[in-house]
Amino acid sequence: MIVDDNEQIRKVIRSVLEDSVESFLECADGDDALRAYEEFRPDWVLMDIGMKRVNGITATTLIRGSHPDANIIIVTEYDDTLLKEAARKAGATNYVLKENLSQIQKMIRKPQQEEQ
Repeated sequence: MIVDDNEQIRKVIRSVLEDSVESFLECADGDDALRAYEEFRPDWVLMDIGMKRVNGITATTLIRGSHPDANIIIVTEYDDTLLKEAARKAGATNYVLKENLSQIQKMIRKPQQEEQ
């Protein structure tokens, strides 16, 4: 699941991961992501931080509070130590800068994909 209020960024993330992921679910806000996670239980959530109604740190906290096994990667443009710490405390699996999207492929790759 890609959660970002910028549709163009969601397209870029999809294009980077299209060979590694079977299907995508997209949300434009953390509030939408909460409902979508409950309904679809995606393997991975790629979560932006800066969104209008519910930001990515809050959404991560809420998802992980109900689903401690949720895999959430913060994907952001903010290379900020305090935000990284907030993401860790919220339960994010990892923190990736948007300029380094290719790192996500390694993080989400399933063990059987690595063996091929």
